[in-house]
Amino acid sequence: MNTPMLKIKYIIAASLLVLSTAAVAQNLESGYFIENYLYRHDLNPAFGNEQTYVAIPLLGNANIATEGNVGLKTFLYNVNGRTATFLHPGVSMDEFLGNIKDENKFSETVRLQLLGAGFKALGGYNTVEVNIREQAGIVAPGSLFRAMKEGLKNTTYDFSNIDSKGNAYAEIALGHSRKVNDQLRLGAKVKVLIGLASETMKVTRGQLVLGEDGYTANVNAELSVSASDVAYSHKVNENTNHKYVNGIEKAKMGVAGFGLAADLGAEYRLNDALSFSASLLDLGFISYSNSHVASTKGDKSFNTDKYIFNADDEATNSFENEFKRMKNDLSALYELDDMGDKGGVSRTLAATVNVGAKYTLPTYDKLNFGLLLSSRFNGKYSATNARLSANITPVKSFSAGVNISAGTYGVGLGWILNYNTKGFGLFVGMDRLLGSVAKQLVPLNATSNLALGVNIPL
Repeated sequence: MNTPMLKIKYIIAASLLVLSTAAVAQNLESGYFIENYLYRHDLNPAFGNEQTYVAIPLLGNANIATEGNVGLKTFLYNVNGRTATFLHPGVSMDEFLGNIKDENKFSETVRLQLLGAGFKALGGYNTVEVNIREQAGIVAPGSLFRAMKEGLKNTTYDFSNIDSKGNAYAEIALGHSRKVNDQLRLGAKVKVLIGLASETMKVTRGQLVLGEDGYTANVNAELSVSASDVAYSHKVNENTNHKYVNGIEKAKMGVAGFGLAADLGAEYRLNDALSFSASLLDLGFISYSNSHVASTKGDKSFNTDKYIFNADDEATNSFENEFKRMKNDLSALYELDDMGDKGGVSRTLAATVNVGAKYTLPTYDKLNFGLLLSSRFNGKYSATNARLSANITPVKSFSAGVNISAGTYGVGLGWILNYNTKGFGLFVGMDRLLGSVAKQLVPLNATSNLALGVNIPL
């Protein structure tokens, strides 16, 4: 049965696959305990550097990552030597559904540094950064994919609580850290945010009840887009003359809003061997000047029981007339009305809390061990992770670390290589190994990471 509900499901599934193709992460946690890693201040603003540095524009701090409990490999399979989607008959029901969760999550973030520098002044260490950042994610219930794979049967499907969100903005950050005494160091960053675009999509209610003699469907959905210049495209239902939203005609990135955020951090050295640290990152918001909304305007329902078919072709409720009326009523179920600009809206950032403990070997102070606990607070996309690392700096210009992590999205291995000498600095690392990739070098795993940067230490 090709129902409008199925169209909604295919749209959501396509969105999930698109989001799974590429992403850029915020910070390289593997560098938290590497003291000559120039961007430790992005993980904790209390951390300072011994070196002054200038970032190579666009290359100073670039990261690529994905995160979730389902990845591209959940939806792509090898069937007789060829890549096929989960809908291929050669992919068994048990194989596919065994990889699907009750709540399927995927999120990604972007942090691309345009300009950056760090230097000693004003009694401490100072940083200046201009970054482009983006946060996006989608959550979809497992019943959606189950219905797509097995086809609609006489049962109840609940597609409620589908959620999608995205937020892109520019960030101008000024940081300062300083020693309070020999044991305590404090730091903070103030960030001016320029909103570029924001999107939220929610299906708060999506139910389909199929029976022997008919079915009932209920939908409640809303889409909201904020941008400097945005407009929906429309289509007219030829049968009902209803004009509805069928896509986004334009959504230009430009100055669409402003906001503020802050990072706060502290480091406490108990003695030469043991130190503790904590930070709160991205505590802030962006206020967008507009919010273009498309909505079902509350619950929309459809029930086939209300149609009575008459064998008389001349009757008002003839088979042809009733089928036509049923089709019209059914199509209206998923037609979102353009509600226009509903005015300003605020979007909070995904805040992160880091808590770390580091132990340096007294007999060999070039080697340390660290434990980092990290929690991100972002509604349905919240996650917690613990990372245990071993880090070594055999010579002043070179350091390296390996770590193992465990948390919301499973267990992973990470590493970092870091080289800094006067005139040239390079780091490369992963918080989570990429694992297998598609032919286009797209990671197949849900959670993966690659970070690198080129800078000029002075």
